[in-house]
Amino acid sequence: MVGGGSDAFIGAVHRSAAVLDGRTEFTAGALSSTREKAIDSGRALGLPDGRNYGSWEEMLEGELSLPDEERIDFVSVVTPNFVHFPVAHAFVESGFNVVCDKPMVLDSGQARSLVNAVEEAGVVFAVTYNYSGYPMVKQARHMVREGHLGEVRKVIVEYSQGWLATSAEENGNKQAQWRTDPERSGVAGAVGDIGSHAENLAHTVTGLEMAEISADLNAFVPGRRLDDDANLLIRYEGGARGVLICSQISTGEENNLSIRVYGSEAGLEWRQENPTELLLKPAAAPAQVLRPGNDYLCVEAKNASRLPPGHPEAFIEAFANVYAGVAEEIRVRKGEREPGGAEKGFPTVYDGARGVHFIEKAVESARSERRWTDARWRNATNGNVASGNGEKPNRRVQGHSG
Repeated sequence: MVGGGSDAFIGAVHRSAAVLDGRTEFTAGALSSTREKAIDSGRALGLPDGRNYGSWEEMLEGELSLPDEERIDFVSVVTPNFVHFPVAHAFVESGFNVVCDKPMVLDSGQARSLVNAVEEAGVVFAVTYNYSGYPMVKQARHMVREGHLGEVRKVIVEYSQGWLATSAEENGNKQAQWRTDPERSGVAGAVGDIGSHAENLAHTVTGLEMAEISADLNAFVPGRRLDDDANLLIRYEGGARGVLICSQISTGEENNLSIRVYGSEAGLEWRQENPTELLLKPAAAPAQVLRPGNDYLCVEAKNASRLPPGHPEAFIEAFANVYAGVAEEIRVRKGEREPGGAEKGFPTVYDGARGVHFIEKAVESARSERRWTDARWRNATNGNVASGNGEKPNRRVQGHSG
């Protein structure tokens, strides 16, 4: 792991998720940008001195010096956004598999470079859009893709939080400080931090590609340099329409991520704060509540659950499903497993690049005087079109192979 030392919320989540199923062991780390803090964090977590590195550069050099069978199988990059690219790119070029937090990198130029490096090295690369790992998200995806809703007409996705409703960055909040700093976070605030999750959830469930967007980004807290609230209208290819809301100044909200999809024959609804229920609303029948662990679910949803019906599974388990997919794919690449199919899917480098494109287009639209901004990814990148949740891209853009 790179990053995720003491006082880092998401590092502990990644470590818990990665080892949940006994598929991986935490064996090496460079856990902070400060050498002393990195070493202290590694010792506190039980890393042996020989694999407890003071910097990611030392870690890369140290792991490369080991025999192939003793090196780490993959590295998790859980740093602030601006560190993602140099670390991920260096490890990929050296032949290591990578799991990277979102947003994957700061801009589309970095995204294209990383996609090219992954394709050339042939490594496994995952981006932790962890909400794709929930069983009922996988069930929703299956039902939309299999036509249970008919033709998709409208998608409403919302991600509302309230933790930045005041100037937390001015009051010593470490997470707020780097997330509201354009040098460390990138060109967007709420749109990059949680809007990218919302957009990925909509794409994962529906498979729809954006055609045009109209975005309104705002910074409500005085002095804040990046957006803390955004509202987007979306026109999808094929004619469907969408609404995306992301906000970190919605006072009283905790982690209110939700999606509603309406088709010609039925609608569905899922809420992250009540993740064990998927509401299906047919046009000509009573509404149904679907829950994890039941035999009526699709294979992907059943394989994403660990417990019998009625036993809640949530955030850590969804994260763990991403890591489980990565672990299985690495074993497949090493010849230790037979390919397991789509139920082991996870967001890939293409999904990461697609998310970066979305962030840039949202910012571009908000700054534009035009009513609608072209958001088609195929018009803006040399990389493959992401298909969502680990599927191999089946469309090519300007010459790159899938």
